[in-house]
Amino acid sequence: MSRVTIVGGGAAGFFAALACAEAGYAGEILILEKTEQFLSKVKISGGGRCNVTHACFNDREFATRYPRGERALIAPFKQFHAGDTVAWFAAHGVKLKTESDGRMFPVTDSSQTIIDCLLNDARAKGVKLRTNCGVENVTRSAGGFELILSNGEMIACEKLLLATGGCRTPALGQLAVSLGHTLEPPVPSLFTFHIANPWLRALAGISVENVEASVLQTKLRERGPVLVTHWGLSGPVILRLSAWGARALHEMNYQCTLRINWLPNSSDALLAKEFDARRQSQAARLVVNAPIAPLPSRLWEQLVLSAGIPRETRWSALSRPAQHKLIQQLLRCKFPVSGKSLNKDEFVTCGGVKLSEVDFKTMQSRLSPGLFFAGELLDIDGITGGFNFQAAWTTGWIAGHAIAATK
Repeated sequence: MSRVTIVGGGAAGFFAALACAEAGYAGEILILEKTEQFLSKVKISGGGRCNVTHACFNDREFATRYPRGERALIAPFKQFHAGDTVAWFAAHGVKLKTESDGRMFPVTDSSQTIIDCLLNDARAKGVKLRTNCGVENVTRSAGGFELILSNGEMIACEKLLLATGGCRTPALGQLAVSLGHTLEPPVPSLFTFHIANPWLRALAGISVENVEASVLQTKLRERGPVLVTHWGLSGPVILRLSAWGARALHEMNYQCTLRINWLPNSSDALLAKEFDARRQSQAARLVVNAPIAPLPSRLWEQLVLSAGIPRETRWSALSRPAQHKLIQQLLRCKFPVSGKSLNKDEFVTCGGVKLSEVDFKTMQSRLSPGLFFAGELLDIDGITGGFNFQAAWTTGWIAGHAIAATK
C-alpha cells in the first residue's frame, strides 16, 4: 500500500494532508506530530482567536508582506490565495470575519473552531493521526523513504512531506539537511523591543494608533499602532520592524536606538504654530494638562516632563528652548533598545530551507524526488496579520495536490 508521511502536525501539515485527500490520493496519509497536541500554534495564535489570513485579495500585493519569500510566493498565491482560504473554511462550516485592520478571524473568535474543523475533516477523510511521534532520522530507500521514530519504530513511505515549523535552531531543520538541503541561518522574526526606560514602562498598557518608528543606523522605518508594555514597546509597528529587520537586528545583537515620531502627521513648523496659539488661548493652563490629540494624556505628561519642562509650567511661561526640546520629544523621541521578547507565546523565524532548492509549482524538492515542503520550515516569513498562516495554507495546499498527482 502506498503512503505519504507528513512530519509535523501544524497548520501546513494538516492542510497538505486534507488537500492530498481531496485531490483523490488513494494511499494512506499519515501525520506524525512529535508533541502531545496537534495544531498547538494555531491554538495560541492571535491571542487564542487564530488570525487565519488577511483580507488582501491581490496576489502580488499580498506577497509584498513577506520579508523573506516575496518573489517565491507570487506564483503559489495564484494557485491558492486568501480568497481561496476564506472559501475553503466556509465550505467546511467555518465563517471568517474581517476586522478594521484587515485581519481575518473565525466569527467565534476562538482558535478551537479552526482546530476542530481541521481535525474533524482529517478524521472524516481517513487521515491517520499520531502524536508523540518524533522523527529521529530519515534516509532514502529504493521505494522512497525510511523514517526512524523516537520510539525506535521504522516507517516506510513513498512520499514524504516535511512541515516541522520554523527552525528556531539548525537542529530543527536537520531532517531536511540529512536529505541534502541547505538551511539559511535561523534568526527570530516578529519580536518586541526591551527598553529600560522608567517613564515609558510606567505607561504599560497605553497604545497609540499611528506612530512612525525607525531604527537609527539602518533604513528600517514603519508606521502603525504601538503598544507600551512592562518591558518596552510592542504592537504592529514594532513587530513589522522586527520582521523586516530580523537579520540586521540580530547582527546588532538587539542593541540599537529606536526613534519614535509620536505625531507623524505633524511637523516642527506645525507644532511651533500650535504652541504659539496655545500661549494666546490657554496662557494660564499647565502644559502637562493640555495634550495634543490624539496622544493619551498620560503619555503627553511624560513627554513634557522628559523634555525637562517642570510640571508647574504654564503655556505663557513656555520658553523657546523648552518648546524646541518638547518638539524633539514629540517627533524624534529616542529609546535605547537592550534586547527582545517573543510576541506572546508565538515564535516566527527568519531562515529555513533555501528557497532555490524547492520547486514552488509543486513544493517538491529539486534535490530529492518525492520529498515535499510546506510552512515555516522554508525560508519564508511574513509580517504579523495572518500572513504566516496564509503561507502555510498555500504551500500545504499546493504540496498536497502535487503529491496526489505524482506517480
